[in-house]
Amino acid sequence: MNGPLAGIKVVELAQIMAGPTCGLMLADLGADVIKVEKLPGGDDSRSYRQHTIDGESAPFLMMNRNKRGIAVNLKVEGGLDVVKRLLADADVLIENYRLGTLDKLGLGHEVLEQLNPRLVYCAISGYGRTGPYADKGGFDLIAQGFSGLMSITGHPGGEPVKSGSPVADINAGILAALGVVAALVSRSVSGKGQVVDTSLMEAAVQQTYWQSALFFATGVNPEPTGSSHVLAAPYQAFPTQDGWINIGGANQANWERIAAVVGLPELVADVRFKTNADRMTHRHELADLIAARTKTRSSAAWVADLEASGVPVGPINKIGEMLADPQVVAREMVLEVDHPRGGKTRTIGLPIKLSDTPGSVRNAAPLLGQHTREVLRSLGYSDAEIQSLQERGAVACA
Repeated sequence: MNGPLAGIKVVELAQIMAGPTCGLMLADLGADVIKVEKLPGGDDSRSYRQHTIDGESAPFLMMNRNKRGIAVNLKVEGGLDVVKRLLADADVLIENYRLGTLDKLGLGHEVLEQLNPRLVYCAISGYGRTGPYADKGGFDLIAQGFSGLMSITGHPGGEPVKSGSPVADINAGILAALGVVAALVSRSVSGKGQVVDTSLMEAAVQQTYWQSALFFATGVNPEPTGSSHVLAAPYQAFPTQDGWINIGGANQANWERIAAVVGLPELVADVRFKTNADRMTHRHELADLIAARTKTRSSAAWVADLEASGVPVGPINKIGEMLADPQVVAREMVLEVDHPRGGKTRTIGLPIKLSDTPGSVRNAAPLLGQHTREVLRSLGYSDAEIQSLQERGAVACA
């Protein structure tokens, strides 16, 4: 393995999205992430088979590349011992169970701290491990609603809308990975592990930096603004002859360039639009005036002319268009891996580039129990013991 986290052993007791996102980030950066899947069935995302690649769940394949996978039943004799042996020399544990679940199984932090004082115990939950809601489960949709995100997403007067991407899940995983790396740095000085505690709720609340700042300043709840910005205008999506583009007039100079390019230079002196404050007050009128012009030409034509004048501008791509864009390809954000059943499958690349110790995408997501035998042998289990565990249903080997 290569990457800045090479030599770090991570045990992932997590499924679906937030926990696996954390494991994915660490694995891409070189950590040896061993995913422990439950029996029967494995990670619940394996059952998302509406969209498959040669019969394998596409969501599971995306979230679990670069990981080794073992399948264990913690409720069958021998299964718990497998995980404890795995954790005895691990650097990191990632878990996203409800508060108290691992304690009941004998894998709570207090027990594991005695077993391995250097272990960084990363817990991702719905609302965090403290407070009146600590016992509640967590889901991305619920977190987006709870945090206020759905109240500021969509168009004015419309129904609440969640983000098209599961931002609470994904951001919680990224925050967890950041916390893990910080804890590992701290351990390099203290020699001791600690608990990393984050949640979907906090990950969603963090996304409201701008809107919460406005509420602190005014006491007024921000409303949804469609694609427009809460602090600057014109800064939003505009229709074109064949689609939509985003135009960013985030300062006075850019506004004046926009007015010139779209053929409305007289608006610069218009009292309704002279300053950003004026434009925010009359932003709907301004948007209508600009939209009437942008509708007359293609997206590509407007992007070319606005870019030439120095205005921040870009197309509003569909996912397929984004994945095929030459800049996305040049930044290695679309890669291929070999899957034992699916063959060559595409995956999203690593969004963090390091000059001296780069991470990498090396392997496809594992089959259920693909590395069980390999991992158990490394823990000192004999082939006979592995066979016995398999016969009892404590583990499964692909």
